[in-house]
Amino acid sequence: MNSQDDLHRTLIDRRAFVGMATAVAANGLLPDIAAAQPAPKARNIVLVHGLFADGSCWTEVVARLQAQGFNATAVQNPLTTLPDAVASAQRVLARQDGPTVLVGHSFSGMIVTEAGLHPNVSALVYVAARAPDAGEDYTALAKTFPTPPASAGIVFDGDEGRLSEAAFLRDFAGDIPEAKAKVLYAVQQPFQKVLLTGRTTVAAWRSKPSFYAVSTEDRTINPDLERFMAKRMGAKTIEVKASHLSLISQPETITALIVQAAGQA
Repeated sequence: MNSQDDLHRTLIDRRAFVGMATAVAANGLLPDIAAAQPAPKARNIVLVHGLFADGSCWTEVVARLQAQGFNATAVQNPLTTLPDAVASAQRVLARQDGPTVLVGHSFSGMIVTEAGLHPNVSALVYVAARAPDAGEDYTALAKTFPTPPASAGIVFDGDEGRLSEAAFLRDFAGDIPEAKAKVLYAVQQPFQKVLLTGRTTVAAWRSKPSFYAVSTEDRTINPDLERFMAKRMGAKTIEVKASHLSLISQPETITALIVQAAGQA
């Protein structure tokens, strides 16, 4: 076969491949190329806290990340409205000088899901966290699973909510020594009721590599709900025998998952 025949066959094969790929994509069968690619190595870690806490809940993890040479920053989530909370994370992400792993605990999975599209974010880590789809009613999703005990311990002063001490010690920080748990209870930051009505407009986990730490003894978010969300997003998932506060009771395990997400493992 002469060179013109070879060229003609190559062009036909290429057109056939492009046509097949287009047809597959049209049927939603082509995997997300961005999600399939490995995340670039990151030296920056941004961590966001959820309800009944403040940024200090990450200190055990931050210390371990710093010891390994990472630049770690804990966001002070205002717990007012979802847009406010997302903006607080975006401001910190904008200060990072390169690829950044965005980590969220509990409610702040909402923030990770929304703010995770920031161009600096290379990977997402969810720690016993909410992981809604775009526009999804998380409260309705949660109601399809048994209600966790901590929900009954939320008390409101007008529009300001917090967790009672009994529920905090038993259902939120169940595997933390009582003396330490009482300190955590004392520094919990109240949240505004309107915060719970917010819905994400995007789902960053659909395009960013994602990791999830399920707390098997969780009494704040149902562990089976955590498993469902982790599986739905196709996250690299670990199970931690811990309360909702695995980031405090088992910081080594959570740090190791973050390091893996940073591409440094």
